Amino acid sequence: MAQAHRIVVKVGSSSLTTAAGGLDADRVDALVDVLAKYRSGGEKEIVLVSSGAIAAGLAPLGLRRRPRDLARQQAAASVGQGLLVARYTASCARHGVRVGQVLLTSDDTSRRAHHRNAARTLDKLLAMGALPLVNENDTVATDEIRFGDNDRLAALVAHLVRADLLVLLSDVDGVYDGDPSRPGTSRIAEVRGPQDLAHVEIGTAGKAGVGTGGMVTKVEAARIAAAAGIPVVLTSTVHAADALAGRDTGTYFHPTGKRSADRLLWLQHASTPQGALVLDDGAVHAVVERRKSLLPAGIAEVEGDFSAGDPVELRDSGGRAVARGLVNFDAKEIPRLIGRSTRELARELGPAYEREVIHRDDLVVLHPLHP
Repeated sequence: MAQAHRIVVKVGSSSLTTAAGGLDADRVDALVDVLAKYRSGGEKEIVLVSSGAIAAGLAPLGLRRRPRDLARQQAAASVGQGLLVARYTASCARHGVRVGQVLLTSDDTSRRAHHRNAARTLDKLLAMGALPLVNENDTVATDEIRFGDNDRLAALVAHLVRADLLVLLSDVDGVYDGDPSRPGTSRIAEVRGPQDLAHVEIGTAGKAGVGTGGMVTKVEAARIAAAAGIPVVLTSTVHAADALAGRDTGTYFHPTGKRSADRLLWLQHASTPQGALVLDDGAVHAVVERRKSLLPAGIAEVEGDFSAGDPVELRDSGGRAVARGLVNFDAKEIPRLIGRSTRELARELGPAYEREVIHRDDLVVLHPLHP
């Protein structure tokens, strides 16, 4: 932890706002003071993923609580995003640090061209000494707002920028083996794999009522990052300095896997399938076990209305999603390809049809047949 050079820090709404929903300038300043200290001299590069846009927009719009309907959430985000960036900009200016705002949606980042552009922008901001401030584009996002999942976004950004460490900050100082408010519970210092949390009931939303993530999304984000080879510290915002210094704090998630191709991680965790292809048993085995491309001969059914390049689910005959991939054909084209060989299709329809429906390089397995 102490040797980590490039770090992604994620902070939740409850750590930045008052109970009424407005931004707490003192809290923002305290966090920025810590980040600026560890950025000084180029010792560490930090990318900040910050929630708080919707929460910051509540009070100015006269809303007492986070609204349930999407339209008012988007309106609050529209007002709050400007306030959030302005507050960070003013706070960072005290240390001579410039802020660069980067707004992302999962649709942006699951498409290859947008994915590359996001990576280049973040790399360049870091190279120029700026502090990238990342948030989901809540003003136009749909599912992203409903899930309130900036924790997952932080895990994916950590992989995108090839971070050495992900720090997840909230109002709880780690994962506990029970309700932290009850006597007799203790903090879980290290997690080496899913088995270490098998007996733990993870809590949901926090007490502040301005965010939606809760501990569930933080633990899931930690698992995503750890599976991609990135260590994670989950702790409270007041212990941010300890986390960045490598001191014992919160819960440390050891890496459980190796880094994979960027777009495959985004495809698995950030894409929204636009349809589905149901496969026969032979195709399921070829795709999942042998990691082969999906050919037309293995498709039994097509569902949904999607275009070439969209993410789709691959399902077995029982309806279980076993993989996800970027499809090479429109949904309306696939029915006439079903069950036929590429050689036959090339003879009848032309050489453009002598190819995979989904290439193995654009495919990620979700569930192995024999876990």
